[in-house]
Amino acid sequence: MCGIVGYVGTEQAAPVLLQGLEKLEYRGYDSAGIAVQQNGIFTVKTKGRLADLKQKIKQDILGHVGIGHTRWATHGAPSDINSHPHSSENGRISVVHNGIIENYMELKEFLQQQGKKFVSETDTEIIAQLFDYYYQGDLVDTMIKVIDKIRGAYALGVLCEEHPEEIVAVRKDSPLLVGLGKNENYIASDIPALLEYTRDYYLLEDNEIVLLKKDSVQIFDLHKKEIKKDIFHVDWDVSAAEKDGYDYFMMKEIVEQPESLRKTIFPRIKENTIQLDQIELTAEQVKKINRIHIVACGSAWHASIVGKYVIEKLARIPVEVDLASEFRYRQPILQKDDLCIIVSQSGETADTLAALREAKKHGIRVLSIVNVVGSSIARESDDVIYTWAGPEIAVATTKGYSTQLSVMYLLALYFGSAKELISSQEMMEYIDKLKKVPDDVEKLLEVEERMKALTEQYANTKDVFVIGRGIDYAAALEGSLKLKEISYIHSEAYAAGELKHGTISLVEEGTLVIAIATQQNLFEKLVSNIKEVKARGASVIAIAVEGSESIEKVADEVFYIPKTNELFTASATLVPMQLFAYYIAVQRGCDVDKPRNLAKSVTVE
Repeated sequence: MCGIVGYVGTEQAAPVLLQGLEKLEYRGYDSAGIAVQQNGIFTVKTKGRLADLKQKIKQDILGHVGIGHTRWATHGAPSDINSHPHSSENGRISVVHNGIIENYMELKEFLQQQGKKFVSETDTEIIAQLFDYYYQGDLVDTMIKVIDKIRGAYALGVLCEEHPEEIVAVRKDSPLLVGLGKNENYIASDIPALLEYTRDYYLLEDNEIVLLKKDSVQIFDLHKKEIKKDIFHVDWDVSAAEKDGYDYFMMKEIVEQPESLRKTIFPRIKENTIQLDQIELTAEQVKKINRIHIVACGSAWHASIVGKYVIEKLARIPVEVDLASEFRYRQPILQKDDLCIIVSQSGETADTLAALREAKKHGIRVLSIVNVVGSSIARESDDVIYTWAGPEIAVATTKGYSTQLSVMYLLALYFGSAKELISSQEMMEYIDKLKKVPDDVEKLLEVEERMKALTEQYANTKDVFVIGRGIDYAAALEGSLKLKEISYIHSEAYAAGELKHGTISLVEEGTLVIAIATQQNLFEKLVSNIKEVKARGASVIAIAVEGSESIEKVADEVFYIPKTNELFTASATLVPMQLFAYYIAVQRGCDVDKPRNLAKSVTVE
């Protein structure tokens, strides 16, 4: 969500901060600001985009130490005053903050009783005021006192006027890392912010406090005991976080899906077996699994629903799929032989991380599926499978979701094989089809020009229903979300058999229905559902498997995916829906990579 960047070094801080914040724009934000040590702390901040901040900076901001922030509003509407950085009343302290301080009201009342006056509606301003209240000359001592008083999730970067060559920072349940340079050091919410400057990082754990100077980095625990950490080296190609000539990152990432799938799938297939070297879950332990709980949010939740279908089919293990935001609060029944699978692209999703910790608290083994190496969820899990999607910059996930699907296929085959439910011959057939999934996705990219032309017809559509049965329904959920996220068209996904239980009353002349029909045993029923909506005036775009040409008799447009195993169709069916959502958004003049009100990494509950 919010993005944080900090710099201590010999270069001018402001350009580094602005460049870093630009790389974090994908996280979503509604205001931005920077603060630089310049004979005191000089702050510029504004509601709006980074371009608005740059426009507001009328003079060179000179100084070698600074912090920057892009805000996604939680407490107080987007405004210049509510933007970060926030200062103490006397201007001595400046703070950037990602997360939510849950007890900020009681702390605000306490500070007001001490005579402190507040100017913003935010929870962050209390941190600046509290830091100033406890400050007695030592930044680390003060930070320890502050975090003893606050409750919630936070990543903090703090400047103090009396320490013009230093930044102090801390994290708890919100991402923050330290970038290591030569005569310069950094903090940031995510690696892309700093890739141009360094490939060496410290990954901070909860409640680790870091004191940055240009020539040193010290990390302390809450008892002020210094901590030594290993350096995490990033080997990404910097161009992976660049557009490479595409108008938007989202289209680049749609096109990158086949290669990302190959990187995720192929290393795990060896001699017609699935080998998941990163996990220590043995065949004997798989046989003892009583139930699987898959926990995720958003698109990861949709991938998890596909996972439920595939795992139950191939491994015959009962699977429950939970929204992470609901998991803890429904008091789930967890037993010692259960397995919890946590799915998160960023590995930092707050609700999902909290669900992981709830499972661990009950002694349940946790296996995570994440994209970001070294993320909190990856570090706290018993086992981890990385999706190897590479950096994903657009807020609306594409290749992140696709690779999560592929890991679900791999896990289902791994579990089924471990339980001896899949013969060697059947495994060869499954693997043959799985290895072709990237090619199937690549073939579907060929419909781009046709889809681009088609969206001109539907750019002003007000309501879209996406329907399917079985795995097609799970795929429909993600296709519908893509449309909502980036084009702002009202879209809903329904299990096609549920239309007659109320929803069909919303279908009228001109309503657009996207129908997914890849499951052979459900094909005729889905065709009947198409006829039902056509009878009420709907236009229908269908997605079906090659060889199902009879669907052309009832649908207005049909896109075909290559024949494959029905368990793997969700990977290919999604591509036309991604392209449809993308070009509809372009037609409507939307900011495809940075949809309004959305954030890439949701680090608040």
